[in-house]
Amino acid sequence: AEHQHARYNPLRDDWVLVSAHRVKRPWQGQLEKPPPEDVPRWDPKNPLCPGATRANGEVNPQYEGTFVFPNDFPALQPDAPEPDASDHPLFQAAPARGVCKVMCFHPWSDLTLPLMSVPEIRAVIDAWAELATELGASYPWVQIFENKGAMMGCSNPHPHCQVWASSFLPSEARLEDRTQRQHLSQHSVPMLLEYAEQEARRKERLVVENADWLVVVPYWATWPYQTLLLPRRHVCRLQDLSDSERDSLASIMQRLLIKYDNLFEVSFPYSMGWHGAPTGPYLEEDCRHWQLHAHYYPPLLRSATVRKFMVGYEMLAQAQRDLTPEQAAERLRSLPEVHYKKRAE
Repeated sequence: AEHQHARYNPLRDDWVLVSAHRVKRPWQGQLEKPPPEDVPRWDPKNPLCPGATRANGEVNPQYEGTFVFPNDFPALQPDAPEPDASDHPLFQAAPARGVCKVMCFHPWSDLTLPLMSVPEIRAVIDAWAELATELGASYPWVQIFENKGAMMGCSNPHPHCQVWASSFLPSEARLEDRTQRQHLSQHSVPMLLEYAEQEARRKERLVVENADWLVVVPYWATWPYQTLLLPRRHVCRLQDLSDSERDSLASIMQRLLIKYDNLFEVSFPYSMGWHGAPTGPYLEEDCRHWQLHAHYYPPLLRSATVRKFMVGYEMLAQAQRDLTPEQAAERLRSLPEVHYKKRAE
């Protein structure tokens, strides 16, 4: 807790430098603006609101639950041409095709996931699983991710996520495929299933848990309050979850995200995403080495206005953090599970 040391991340096959004593240093760097508290529930100028007109001229339906539509500015398109052949191994290019979708969680712009009800979150999970099944029928990788807050690059306050399906396995997916495959080969148990069992027993990095799920600050966490959401049983893909597991997932997501908001009493920014076994042609292959999981990467370090920057040493050498994962987990674990905005109700 007091002395620097390095920790190994078996999922990424790399290391993180833990320098817990550095959190005591005075901060004279950049201060972020807290997110706005006065987001209007409905704004005709907000392109994600029901009935609003988007950039391409399409008008959103008067949706009352989740709403999925093609991204108006997609990073991947299904009919992209083949790149030219390379004339040298140091200048390689490869085809990249796919589709990008946007999914609104709720019709109200002022309602983030931790303020939604468990049934409303369950509807989001069902929509995720439906998209994973639909797009995964042909595409090898379906990346569901949410960027929450302007600090994490979100340009719209309306609660939403993105889903990108690609004709290739992205770098993180290929890396996790390799490390999990190697672990199963060497230890005869899926890596993250064994890891969840260990963390459930040790409890020092546990944040919240229920019968089907647990959330931990991983032993190898890089971001200050990074968490890993894990199922207790072996499950490869989001669409493989049972009804009861989806209900308990909605519950534990709500509990975690309330704790996040309560930490600094602000709508907590993060980037999160689901990783599961590849799809498309991989549906017919043995993917037992995979274990479904979700990563949460929040940038805030000391307060609502002080963030962790991944620069300098992190970009040029290796990841580094300023408090131990155990300290972060203890702080999150001790927070109430009633949202700070609802305590006076």
